[in-house]
Amino acid sequence: MGRVRRVLRKPVVIGVLVAGALAVAAGLVWFQPWKLWVDETVRESVPSAAGSARAGGGAGGVRTLATGDLISHEHSTSGKVRVLQLPDGSRTLRIENLDTSNGPDVKVLLSDAPVKKGRDGWYVFDDGAHRSLGSLKGNKGDQNYALPADVDLSRYTSVSIWCDRFDVSFGATALKPV
Repeated sequence: MGRVRRVLRKPVVIGVLVAGALAVAAGLVWFQPWKLWVDETVRESVPSAAGSARAGGGAGGVRTLATGDLISHEHSTSGKVRVLQLPDGSRTLRIENLDTSNGPDVKVLLSDAPVKKGRDGWYVFDDGAHRSLGSLKGNKGDQNYALPADVDLSRYTSVSIWCDRFDVSFGATALKPV
């Protein structure tokens, strides 16, 4: 026991222990591993005071402009994406029945990148033209993201659940016009 105390009192050993503790703390802050076990569920309704969501639209209702089904990339991901035009002319990107992993700094990205299955599709969504719609509100459920008026849906043809911290797609879909 006395020998261990003598070793632990040496400045080099103290420096190594302090550096190790700082490295562990920095790793925890950077990776945020606890988020892998914490789900955040969001249940937002379709953004409309009047009318119902119908493909092709209807008088006074919400019109679906594009749809897509999410595929998995880095993390198992599923759900449906719809671009909705509201009665006032504004547009919303709606993610329904989302089921993916939680993580640090996860965003919803519109991109001009093609959606590719497998590892080839993991890193492409921030290579070309892309727009962030903001942080992912939750890794499960239904959520809405306002589309800026200047977003050209003929240019931004895909959506990715994108981890900005590690530059990787959790899942993505191509937007298909209705």
